[in-house]
Amino acid sequence: MLTLKQLSHRYVQPGHSRQVDSMQLTFDLEVDKGEIVALIGPSGAGKSTLLSLIAGFLPPDSGELTIAGKRIERQLPAERPLSVLFQDHNLFPHLTVFENIGLGLHPGLKLSREDKENIVVAASRVGIQKYLDRLPEQLSGGQKQRVALARCLIRKRPLLLLDEPFSALDPALRNDMLKLVKSLAREQQTTVLMVTHSPEDALKIASKCAFIAEGKIKVFGDTKQLLTEPEDEALKSYLGY
Repeated sequence: MLTLKQLSHRYVQPGHSRQVDSMQLTFDLEVDKGEIVALIGPSGAGKSTLLSLIAGFLPPDSGELTIAGKRIERQLPAERPLSVLFQDHNLFPHLTVFENIGLGLHPGLKLSREDKENIVVAASRVGIQKYLDRLPEQLSGGQKQRVALARCLIRKRPLLLLDEPFSALDPALRNDMLKLVKSLAREQQTTVLMVTHSPEDALKIASKCAFIAEGKIKVFGDTKQLLTEPEDEALKSYLGY
């Protein structure tokens, strides 16, 4: 469903030339439809850069990016068949929960009767139906992330990118959100890529895991085997073996 072939980007330190203090990142990856893949690795290894390349926030220098058989590496972010959920939920403070979810369907909130019904259904599925009339400032951190997740899900895109969206939440609440994502992804057959610094979170939600180091995917495979029986020395060091 998702294929990366030598998708590359050279990160250059501000104020330097491309020949000095730069880092070449090159990614190869194949993900099947409906899989949940955790992206782990040390800070600065390239995890968020990988998501930005897939989402279109960063232009690739070379390589191919294919979603559902269609190359999209030159498409604008808004044209790509995916949704992104960040740690910063990106809710508009002057809009209600209902309206914030509705933005996933129409940026001008020109909503049909069916759209409005779908918003209520999406809110119900993530457990925030009774908060539809509230403003974001009246919500807890976990509730805000549920709103942002509902906005992603209502778009019904085949790919969902998660950039540590639940890392600031309390452990119990983070666990609830991971279970919710796993359940909803299974229902909609959504493919999920999730950046996380927590191997525990990866084990809870992801069927596959990719270890990213020095700007490339060094190890990719079954999450449990990769995290409990690591063979790669860099991965062992990262996990503290």
